Amino acid sequence: MNNQSTLAMVTLLLLVLGWGITLPQAAANTLPVASAQDLVKQTSEHLMETLKVQKSELEAHPERIYPVVKDIVLPHFDFRRMAQFVLGKYWRPATGEQRQRFVHEFRTLLVRTYSTALLKYSHEKIRYLPVHGPAEARDTVVRIEVLQANGGPTVPMSLHLYNKGGAWKVFDVKIDGVSLVTNYRASFASQVRSGGLNQLIEKLAEKNGKTGV
Repeated sequence: MNNQSTLAMVTLLLLVLGWGITLPQAAANTLPVASAQDLVKQTSEHLMETLKVQKSELEAHPERIYPVVKDIVLPHFDFRRMAQFVLGKYWRPATGEQRQRFVHEFRTLLVRTYSTALLKYSHEKIRYLPVHGPAEARDTVVRIEVLQANGGPTVPMSLHLYNKGGAWKVFDVKIDGVSLVTNYRASFASQVRSGGLNQLIEKLAEKNGKTGV
């Protein structure tokens, strides 16, 4: 994934799951209480309040953003499902231990990426598009347009969620029609072919160990 796509992806997640979400009044009046949009709004309010309270602490100790992201945002992601999609055909022959290690390292990679971007938030704004599909659907898409603070082109994005045991979980993000899962899948598949799954996991672990805020 190139730098532009990575920046767009993390901006989406910060905006959608972390910053000032508002819904059009018509949509707000028709959405059920347990909708994906409601989850997004509740999460954003919780995160905003936490960041406000901990602002001075985070400025002095940026690494403390990690537990904030882990506690508030990440519970709404299904990392096992994302990891399974990312590995594709390499998931089935993987051992239970390999799967567990890969999910852990993939999750850590995203935690660090999102956390670093959160500290660099630059006041992008979002426009929400109409919600499609029946209210009782088991999966849904939150579609938005990101209005860049620097006056750059508007970026269309979508957050894909499904209902798991009564809770909405994110399993993919698309930026300008390009899937986060598909991007990582292509990159990781190449690495597995050349060095095997264990080597990929080791490289992720090494990168995660070196990465800081």
